[in-house]
Amino acid sequence: MNLILHVWRQGRPDAPGRIEQYPAKDISPDMSFLEMLDVVNDELIKNGQEPIAFDHDCREGICGACSQVINGLAHGPQELTTVCQLHMRHFRDGDTIYIEPWRSRAFPVTKDLIVDRTAMDRIIQGGGYTSAHTGGCADGNAVMIPKEDADTAMDAAQCIGCGACVAACPNGSAMLFTSAKVSHLAMLPQGQVEATKRVCRMTEVMKREGFGNCTNHYECEAACPKGIRVKFIAKLNREYLKAVRSGAK
Repeated sequence: MNLILHVWRQGRPDAPGRIEQYPAKDISPDMSFLEMLDVVNDELIKNGQEPIAFDHDCREGICGACSQVINGLAHGPQELTTVCQLHMRHFRDGDTIYIEPWRSRAFPVTKDLIVDRTAMDRIIQGGGYTSAHTGGCADGNAVMIPKEDADTAMDAAQCIGCGACVAACPNGSAMLFTSAKVSHLAMLPQGQVEATKRVCRMTEVMKREGFGNCTNHYECEAACPKGIRVKFIAKLNREYLKAVRSGAK
């Protein structure tokens, strides 16, 4: 396959960015998208040019570091797929592909396709944890949890914090991410210790970091590589109202 790439290049956070065009030649359809970029970078380095900077780690669809907007879609055209697991067979020979970083005020560009996503870490630091003492390895049936609650908690816990929901949302909202973290712990007895404080603190940090609010566009759910549902945003809102009524805020 031979492709034409239009890639966002930005040397440093305070520098102006631009779109530059690069050829991607002799690309195997079995390559992942990141492997294709590796091939392009090898050619750039060979020609004495600056390689394209992009984030990655596990390349197994687990960490979410491979955050890119491909042809206007966070993580690309394949549903429930991160960039590192997106294969070139989903494109056609001769295609033109536009590659950009996440677009959000809360995610400033560091270099090229890399953005600073530490704002999401600060949301977690605000309350996305539990101080319940776990001790050693407890018996699996020591705390009885209804299967429906356990399943819902696991659905929320699938969130990998990649930020695709923020990049896809026209408001740059982190509500899906925050709601997944709040809902995961709110469904389990271990999360009840800080339940009211957690939702208030995480919501306040989310606002302070410059994320927008949710106006029900549902783009976040469509872009999420783990299929996190917007029903968790409703759960977040209920937990927040409950906390306010209890006087936690």
